[in-house]
Amino acid sequence: MFEWAKVLIAKGSAFVCDLTAEEMAQTRGTLTSPGTDSPYRNRTPEENLDLFERMKIGEFPDGAKTLRAKIDMTSPNMNLRDPVMYRIRHTDHHRQGNKWCIYPSYDWAHGLEDSIEGVTHSLCSLEYVIHRPLYDWFLDELGIYHPRQIEFPRLKMTYTVMSKRRFIELVDGGYVSGYDDPRMPTLTGMRRRGYSPEAIKEFCNRIGLSKADSTIEFHILEDCVRDDLNKRALRVMGVLDPIKVVITNYPEDQVEYIDAVNNPENPEAGGRKVPFSRELYIERDDFREVPPPKFYRLSPGKEVRLRYGYFITCTDVIKDEDGNVTEIHATYDPATKGGDSPDGRKVKATLHWVSAKHAVEAEVRLYDHLFVKSNPDEVEEGQTYFDNLNPDSLKTVTGFIEPSISGAAAGVNYQFERMGYFTVDKDTTAEKLVFNRTATLKDTWSRIAKAASGGKQ
Repeated sequence: MFEWAKVLIAKGSAFVCDLTAEEMAQTRGTLTSPGTDSPYRNRTPEENLDLFERMKIGEFPDGAKTLRAKIDMTSPNMNLRDPVMYRIRHTDHHRQGNKWCIYPSYDWAHGLEDSIEGVTHSLCSLEYVIHRPLYDWFLDELGIYHPRQIEFPRLKMTYTVMSKRRFIELVDGGYVSGYDDPRMPTLTGMRRRGYSPEAIKEFCNRIGLSKADSTIEFHILEDCVRDDLNKRALRVMGVLDPIKVVITNYPEDQVEYIDAVNNPENPEAGGRKVPFSRELYIERDDFREVPPPKFYRLSPGKEVRLRYGYFITCTDVIKDEDGNVTEIHATYDPATKGGDSPDGRKVKATLHWVSAKHAVEAEVRLYDHLFVKSNPDEVEEGQTYFDNLNPDSLKTVTGFIEPSISGAAAGVNYQFERMGYFTVDKDTTAEKLVFNRTATLKDTWSRIAKAASGGKQ
């Protein structure tokens, strides 16, 4: 890059300027009035090459000189009014140490790096439209390979922020655990949450490109994730808020292995064996001692189906001294193995479950939107977007998963039946399984928003 700058100097297309930043600003003019030439603009190429070499070796202090392109101080585009290419900064570089004390401007480095790296299309946000003439000027003046710069709007999505500055604020402020926090809309964050490359590509295809600013609904990304994982994720049963069910007429020491389907959308995924025993866990929310209207799941005297298993009927409820339900007793019908009744009777609910004796304990991190408002910048006077952070964006629970999950590797996706999509987190060890919730099975936030708007979206 340094040598390319010398090419422009030798052509008379760049010069070393002694104006301070304040003096340079005064000569630039305004949008409605032209600028004035620097008094150092007509230095000879030989003098400029000598001064530039001396800038490089550190002979001059910070701010004493700059290298500027010699373009047009009367241009209506302020970026073409002899822009700065290099500044002097005596500071250690994170890779080069103190080897360099001159640093290139973004506009100078941008096109040159794209050309050197063989970029075909340099994709930029809309604020770079006005910078494109300078991008083109540098490359044309050098006569080197010229990529094409194309501008499009910044990607904005509901319930999150997309600014790198805000990413830094969220990480440095401890609001998230890092740039790969699964709540962050970074590629590393989405990968850790379990979003597949295919889902992200489909999202990009759906939203397309335009020249108009717009905000994309987050549920479109989640829909792409659900569509993809529905086809590829293996099914397992997991209980995240367990309550024990004791099947009193099932033999105490008996264990049988029931056939289960790995993915009904993909027959090639095959099946697995799930252990069934006298004591099971079901979701606490799948039981009501006093059921509300249209509650079809388990309650006293009601019969339900256990997924792949048997019909069971609640016969008794065990409570602690405070009246909290701690255990449910039930009976099963041996003739309904596999989930169907030979006499043709029907049940209205099918529950997932795990065998208490065989269940694998796991830490499950339930991730949700990072902000409670679709537009985090919608704040009251005196507030900031931090005031819209969702206090429930992460809940951690201890769950029980069927034993087929044992040995699962980080990054593998599963669907916990009736619960949602989950992925194995990198924090998983041989002693402890950790899962991140990738997405629920349905988009609850859009329903909430629809209800809040009186049914209108």
